[in-house]
Amino acid sequence: MRKIFKSPVLQLFTAVTLVGAATSSSATDGVNRRDQQQQTSENRMQQNRYVGMWVTDDGRVRHELLPNGRYDEARGSRESAYRGRYDVTGNHIEYWDDTGFTADGDFVDGNTLHHGGMVLRRK
Repeated sequence: MRKIFKSPVLQLFTAVTLVGAATSSSATDGVNRRDQQQQTSENRMQQNRYVGMWVTDDGRVRHELLPNGRYDEARGSRESAYRGRYDVTGNHIEYWDDTGFTADGDFVDGNTLHHGGMVLRRK
């Protein structure tokens, strides 16, 4: 029996098995953590009462706030002029454009957004 456990082949097999089990567990923990963070973010966005289309009175600027925390802004005839992520805290919104530009705004009521000197209304 002792000779079996001293066998280099068996030792290698045992080591590989243990490392595989540890790696699998660690990878599963990472996936579970990432899934939980994504679910939390999705839940927060689903609860966001400001999701939808916001448009200036002249229709020139249009913000679409998506439920996944992303936005798509059109300007004039230029669709998707700006895209990025956003976060709403209370009545305040922060934007982070994919190019690195940042902006913010405030919802003054359920149908009016003040952003960058503009007034956008819910459509």
